[in-house]
Formats: sequence, structure tokens, C-alpha cells
Amino acid sequence: MDILECDLQWQIKRYKQLVQITETLHSSLDVEILLGELCITLKELYPDFSFSLLLSQETYHHNDLPIIELEYDSENIAAIKAFTSGEIQFEYSVSAEHAIIYAPLKGKQCTHGVLQVVASYSTEFPEYEIEFLRVLAGAAGSSLENAYHYQQSRQEISNLQLINETSHCLNSNLRLIDTMTYMSERIISSINAQEVGFFLFTNEQTEVKILPGSTPYFYTQQAKIYIDYLKGKIELEKNPLFIGDCNLHNIKNPRFHSILAIPMIQSEKLQGFSIVMHQKPFFFSFDTFKLLQSLIHHSSLALTNSMLREELEQMIITDHLTKLHSRKFLDEKIQRSMKESEEGTFILLDIDNFKEINDTYGHQVGDKVLVQVANLIKRNIREEDIGARWGGEELALYLPGVPLDKGVVVAERLVKKVSETSDPHITVSCGVSYWNKERIDAYNFLFKRADEALYIAKESGKNKVVIQEQNIKVS
Repeated sequence: MDILECDLQWQIKRYKQLVQITETLHSSLDVEILLGELCITLKELYPDFSFSLLLSQETYHHNDLPIIELEYDSENIAAIKAFTSGEIQFEYSVSAEHAIIYAPLKGKQCTHGVLQVVASYSTEFPEYEIEFLRVLAGAAGSSLENAYHYQQSRQEISNLQLINETSHCLNSNLRLIDTMTYMSERIISSINAQEVGFFLFTNEQTEVKILPGSTPYFYTQQAKIYIDYLKGKIELEKNPLFIGDCNLHNIKNPRFHSILAIPMIQSEKLQGFSIVMHQKPFFFSFDTFKLLQSLIHHSSLALTNSMLREELEQMIITDHLTKLHSRKFLDEKIQRSMKESEEGTFILLDIDNFKEINDTYGHQVGDKVLVQVANLIKRNIREEDIGARWGGEELALYLPGVPLDKGVVVAERLVKKVSETSDPHITVSCGVSYWNKERIDAYNFLFKRADEALYIAKESGKNKVVIQEQNIKVS
């Protein structure tokens, strides 16, 4: 067999291999599997050569494969030229006795990287080998493009499903804390964020309030530098922020490098903003940025609705003047407590000579006196206790789980503080009643006993506390 015939058979073998390789590459739509197959094939074809894949997209996690990110500011001019021109480039070194070929991984729409093959102890590549590598690189580029498009379409479908599910959930009349907690969980799970925060502008946008659902880090002092910086940028520009590395901004020694900040706008008004952070620089992709914008856009209306609904609920259960609870709210809480608790104390409080205060100073001062007493009540009860406006100048307190003796101490302390601190000087009278599970009782009887005790306090000198149990006692 002569040299020409041997060469022909070698080329036929090579092209059979090429057909098999092309079929293998096009059989996979998983980028990582495809890259692995390509590297295995190159190692089998060129056991004496070294090679690298210079890729323009970071969609791989093969730490054990010769994959390098293609940098546009690289000093490897031949590689950049192959990538930008889509044409094979060469480097030869007679002194070092090696040849390098750069074959673009070119698809129909763009070039996705460059295949670099280094032939040691050789100063050139044969023509048929150049053509073989050109076709192989083209097949690999086409396969990569298909895989990229497939992954992108799957990601877009997943993003649309996420947005649809999120919108459906947010429109299901969730409370504010549930709305924001749900959003935080979805953002963390969908884009692998380490910290998520939601912030609402208050006091004409001079301050921000951290909304529930934000991760605990944003309640720390260390987070303030990020919040203040991003608040200023959002207020000024009213545009989303994509920060790949905080070292490039005015944040010194940042713990978190990658930051996305999205304004929350409703009815063309800036309501607040969200912050998403990760410690690694350039962690978030632009597609992630767009996804977050969509999620925040869809959540802004739900956030506004949740806030308005809770404000309305608060108005219904809150007295407008004193900011204490309404009598209806108090009634409901006591009825529930009498079913679930073991005992409780009820205090009915009346401002002494209130009509004279209104006649002497006017109704504005009368309102001021009511607010003073209401504020004293709020400062002297526990979080679980309930202060309410009973009606007119009468206020009420319910202390769930509190025995009578301790309830009387609370009432006497209030009587004393009102007398000592009020301006103009006023006094109050209190009627106290009590219930426990050891005897048959009902909430309307609880009120009636307190009202009777208050009447006795008013009739017997005012500025005092009277207890009404089964029998009347005067303190």
C-alpha cells in the first residue's frame, strides 16, 4: 500500500470518527455533559497534544476539565481574533517546536468560544488536520448553541411558572408578614441569594422601615451601610441597580460583593425597594436580575393591598382619638380569653368631672386629657393586655391570665400616675372585676360588676379603685 492510499484511508477513518462525534455531540442538550463528551473525544483523538476550551459563557461546573473563561482583555490575541472573526487562527514557534491552532466554536447565531490545540514537537498542522478541527469545532459550536438555547428556554419556562405561581399566591389576600415572607423564600430558593431585604419609605422618604420577611442580617448594624447607600441611589435614580462587585463602588471592605436592588413602585410612586445580596462577586447573572425585577413588580401591588387591608383592619379595631382598641375588639378578646385562659381581670376607668373639663377648657383640651390617660394606659400594660375606649370618657383594660390582686395593683398605679402627671390636673376612678374557671361566669356579668364598682367609686369620693367580686369591697 503506497503513501497516498494510506493517507486516504486515514482521512476516511478520520471523517467516520467525525460523523460519530457529531452524532454524539448533537444527542445531548445538557451543556455540562456535552462539554465532558467533547473533552473525552479530544483526548482520544489527540493523546499527544494538549488542548483547552476557551468559553464565553459561565454555564459549566467541570473543575476537572480544561475549560477557561474567555476574557476579552486577554493577551492571547490569536484566541480573541478567532472568537471575533469566526476564522481559524494559528501560532507557530520554530524555536520552541510547537504549533497552536485556535478553532472557533461557531454556531448559526454566534461564536460560543474557541478550541485551542497545542501540538508539541511540531511546527505546523497538516491541511487535512486543520480541516478536521475546523469541522469538529463547528459541530461542537452548533451543539453548544442548541444546548444553550434549550437551557435558556427551560429557564424562561421555569421563570414564567415562578412568576405565575408567585402572582397567584400574592393575590390570595395574604397578610403583610405572610406576603413578604413568601417573597423572601421564593427569591432565596430561585436565585440562591444569601440575604433578602424589603424596605418601605416612611416620613416623606427620609427614613426606611424594614418589612417583615427580610432576613435577620438587615436588622444588624453592619447592614446599615448597604441600606443607606442603596436607599440614596434608589431615591436619586429610581432605577434598578445591578452591582457585580461592591469594591468598585463607595463601600469599603464589603462583606457582600454582589447586590441587586429593585425599587418598589406603585401608581408611579416610589413605595420602597428590595435588596438581594451574595458574598461572591459577580454571582448574579443579568437573567437573574430581570427575573427579580419581574418578581418585585408583581409583588408591589400585593404589598400595597396587604398594607391597605391591614390599615383598614386597624382602623376598625382602633379608636381614632386615643389609638386604644375599640370596644368591639375588647368584647371579642374577652370572650375568647374566657374560653381559653384560666382567669383574667377587667378594669373600667372613668375620668372624674370630665364635663367640667370640657366646659372650662373646651373640647380640644378634653380630647387632650383623654389621649394623656390613654397613653398612660399603653405605657403601663403588657403587650398581651388590651386597652380600649369604652365610650365617652370611659376607658377599659383587660388583663388576661392576671389574678385579682395583681390587677388591682395595676389599677391603683394608674390612678396614682394620672393624679401626679396629668396636665391640666385630673383624677380617675376605677371599677375592677375578676373571673376564673372555678366558677360559672359570663363576660356580660364581668362588665356589669366592673360598672357597679365604678359607680361606687364615683359616688364615694372619686380618685379611687373599687373591687366588685361577689360582694362589694371598697379600697
